[in-house]
Amino acid sequence: MITTLLALIPVMFLIAMGYMLRARNLIDIQFWLPCEKLNYFWLFPALMFLQVATANLEEFPVKPIAWSVLGAVALGAFSLWAWRGLSRQSGPVFSSVVQGALRPNTYIGVAAAAATYGSTGLTVTSISIAVAIPLLNVASIIVLMYYGQGTRPARSQIVRALVKNPVIISVVAGLLFNISHLTLPHLLTDILHILGGASLPLGLLAVGAGLDLTAARTSHGAVLQSTFVKLLFVPVITLLIGWWSGISGPVLATVVLFNALPCTPSAYIMSKLLGGDYRLSAGIISIQTVLASVTIPVVLFLTTLPPN
Repeated sequence: MITTLLALIPVMFLIAMGYMLRARNLIDIQFWLPCEKLNYFWLFPALMFLQVATANLEEFPVKPIAWSVLGAVALGAFSLWAWRGLSRQSGPVFSSVVQGALRPNTYIGVAAAAATYGSTGLTVTSISIAVAIPLLNVASIIVLMYYGQGTRPARSQIVRALVKNPVIISVVAGLLFNISHLTLPHLLTDILHILGGASLPLGLLAVGAGLDLTAARTSHGAVLQSTFVKLLFVPVITLLIGWWSGISGPVLATVVLFNALPCTPSAYIMSKLLGGDYRLSAGIISIQTVLASVTIPVVLFLTTLPPN
């Protein structure tokens, strides 16, 4: 557990640094939006494409990874849906709670997996992203459309949003390149490696800069509900399904890590656009990001225990 914590300290340090830079206006506030756009549209997709395109996917149990990731998330979402049936939670609140419990922050995930499990962690995280992100994006849109109070987009708008998602595009392109058995030219590999290397520090700084701790003071029950499911319930279920599926070691730990990640900042934007409780989303994202520094080492420690 100590080794895991030490590996995660640089990740958490960069998030805290981003928060301090923004909170104390040490960098012009206009810097952050272009920074996020550069990372989202160019740097992070370069990292994802390179990792997926060059990985030896035959060495990894893709189906058990998919079952572990999606099965646990589905059970987490069902538990929240069942709770809503017993409570009087409003539609917008419920939609933001579910989105907070579904969508992982891939910047933190890739950085933490690389720091803790090296190339194995990067590859397994890339597989998890390929399996989960398109489905979770669709599920989040559907939940927000059904329970939110905003204007419901047409199916064509949803499809366009997915096919234009740069992370999804880069992962799919990487998979197609991988199965084609082609080889990337060394020059292109070097360029993608440099671009991808810049993605993680900038992404983590932007995550910290986007924290809104003030928003977390409202709707304590809903924030804690989403946080409990995202950071504890879903990771533990992922571990149990992983054990049942026969995966172990760094692969199992990385899958659990992926499902233990705090909610992505883009959940705030989606809630605002589609009628969710976006202030609640801001609070969920902020609290989960802070608490993940404690819960992630704990759930990763559980992966070192023998299955019973």
